[in-house]
Amino acid sequence: MSIASLLRRREAGIVVMIALFALIVGLIQPRFLSAETLRIVLLAVPLIMVAAMGEMMVLVARHVDLSIGSILGFSAIVAGMLWRDHPELPVMVGVVAAIAVGGALGLINGLVVTLFRLPSIIVTLGTLSLYRGLIFFISDARQVDPQYIPRGLIELSQTSLVFGIPWIILIAFAVALATYLFLGHSRLGRQIYAIGSNPVAAPLRGIRAAPITVLVFVLSGGLAGLAGVMYASRFGYVNPGITGVGFEFTVIAPVVIGGVSINGGSGSVAGTVLGVLLLGAVSVALPILGVSGFWQQAIYGAVILAALVIDRSVRQGGLKGLLARDAA
Repeated sequence: MSIASLLRRREAGIVVMIALFALIVGLIQPRFLSAETLRIVLLAVPLIMVAAMGEMMVLVARHVDLSIGSILGFSAIVAGMLWRDHPELPVMVGVVAAIAVGGALGLINGLVVTLFRLPSIIVTLGTLSLYRGLIFFISDARQVDPQYIPRGLIELSQTSLVFGIPWIILIAFAVALATYLFLGHSRLGRQIYAIGSNPVAAPLRGIRAAPITVLVFVLSGGLAGLAGVMYASRFGYVNPGITGVGFEFTVIAPVVIGGVSINGGSGSVAGTVLGVLLLGAVSVALPILGVSGFWQQAIYGAVILAALVIDRSVRQGGLKGLLARDAA
């Protein structure tokens, strides 16, 4: 692949944004450019990255899942209650239960969208509130306290396999790799792109849109369920009032920054991963810079807008000279 083709990729703009952001923050606060800060950044992104893989597939199929934060919270509270009520339960049983619950909630989203031909943004806006309400119902509004979260689960965010990288980070990147292989190297993955590109023409090519639409919602829900148990691992508790609240917007932002079109049919796993890393760096940098919590959300939004502007400038304007020289 030539330099010109690499620079034409949307991911190039995000890489530039990450480098510029790290350089500017590093000049202001040198300790930001340290191995320990990199570790903190990486610990900030696993939940977002896992859920973003599911949201990406939904967006590629020309839909949107706004209930992803509520699914995360619902799955996390179910797993937490299982461990609380059955302390002898193996960690993997709770993990599988959370993924299954998330997948079931995603299945409901997909069936309602396809059977009743309703806009996914409206359906999932409704289930966002429905699932959130059910969290309080099944948990009696009680938090699952740290003493009930299995030690083995918490250790996934503390212990490492290589180079001091906790397991939770490796799991997140493994999910991203699996998503890349599924979307880019399987027939189903190519059909998801085809449906998003042209939902009218796709059935004419023998692609069954309804089952694939249901599938992407199930996958999104299942990955949100996995993110739910990762939340319990990372923070050591599950609170029905805060777990997953507002998470849908935190997930959609890096997916869109990463180049996934809201009109469907385009986007890459690499771009989504870079978008997640950018926002993870921002979330870690702001406290290091001593930015007041009142300003963090505003700056967070500004960085999202800046990333989009710089990305577009790099791809459409700033690279023209480089491309001309490479062609010559």
